Amino acid sequence: QLLHAAINEPGRNFIGIEVHRPGVGRLMNGLAEAAIDNVRVARHDAVEVLQRMIGKDALDEVRIYFPDPWPKKRHHKRRLIQPDFIDSLAARVRPGGLLHLATDWADYAAHMLAVVDASDAWRNRAGLGAYSAAPPWRINTHFEKRGLRLGHGVWDLVHERT
Repeated sequence: QLLHAAINEPGRNFIGIEVHRPGVGRLMNGLAEAAIDNVRVARHDAVEVLQRMIGKDALDEVRIYFPDPWPKKRHHKRRLIQPDFIDSLAARVRPGGLLHLATDWADYAAHMLAVVDASDAWRNRAGLGAYSAAPPWRINTHFEKRGLRLGHGVWDLVHERT
């Protein structure tokens, strides 16, 4: 997904944040093969990178695709999309910037929608309580294809920073 974006949006700079070493390695290999130079990659926790390395209003857009759904109820507190994280993103995305989320887990989609819609810092482009159609810039990811094979739906959320 990030490689696709970097190739198809050469005038933009991207920061990829991922903790999974093999995923980072595949991305780095793909960037090298395509001679892409508009991507920087951090193999680290996204919350920490956001809090320690990204300044106020520094980002035009944040794309979070198929984050770990932590499907067991006792693990829901580990989900990336939480009110504090959404507030932290809002401080780092410029007004008018975008937040695009996608998941293939129905209950996580509902959770994400409730969390982001509850924030005064974001406006749901599809309308309060509504999901967006997949924007043209998001291609099908490996996780999305797996989810569809398993009979999951896919939900996109696109919010604008107020």
